[in-house]
This record gives sequence, C-alpha cells and structure tokens, in this order.
Amino acid sequence: MDIFAGVTRYSLQNHLRTAVAELGQVETDEVYVGLDRQGAHYVIPVQAKAGRDRLNRVQIEQDFALCAEKFPGLVCRPLGAQFTRDGLIALFEFEHQGDEIRLRSERHYRLMPSAEISDEELASYSKPEHI
Repeated sequence: MDIFAGVTRYSLQNHLRTAVAELGQVETDEVYVGLDRQGAHYVIPVQAKAGRDRLNRVQIEQDFALCAEKFPGLVCRPLGAQFTRDGLIALFEFEHQGDEIRLRSERHYRLMPSAEISDEELASYSKPEHI
C-alpha cells in the first residue's frame, strides 16, 4: 500500500467504529496516518473486501466524512482493497470531484513467495525504468 499510495503509512486503528455527525455510526476496516516526501500528512481509511463482498460508494462517502470530522488537518485519501479468488489484490484510490466520488487510481498486485522470483527478475527491478 505504501508503494501504491506513494506515502509511508503507520497503522493507527483497525476495525474502527465511530460516530460521525449527520451520518451516525460508521465503520472502516483500517485507518492509517502517513507522510509523503514533501512532508504532507495524510489519513488513509481503507475498506477491504474478499470473495463476493464488494466495495460500495456509501462506505467511501463515510470514509470521507470520517476524515473531515476526525482528522480535519490531514489530507484524506480513501483506499479500497479487493481480494480476488485467483490471488490478485486490486487496490483503488478515491477522490472527491465536486460532489462526486471518483476512482483516482487502480492497480492490481499478486504477492509471490520470494523463492518464485528469479535472480534475473530481481536484477531487472534495479534498472532505471523501474526506479
């Protein structure tokens, strides 16, 4: 997630359940605080789903409201994670554009045991196109 977001994160709270004015109770799977290279500070709520469960707009709207009320001085960057049956992890970042919530970024990852990564593959990651 650090690579996806470009932010060094620290887990602040998992399974946060709290109240937000005008919405009532909200839940998010994980809340991180983070810092980027320029010194900007972030709050990163994450909704994670697996199997048939899917991310939904209401949860992302609640994450934006949670950030605004509980962390008003930090940049809010809601993320979603979808774990698929074939072992992929899809990560999503959302943003506000006017009154709408839009998908800002999406990337798919597959975690691999280190024994399955060849020396040639590892060496290729240090080439300039990967940096």
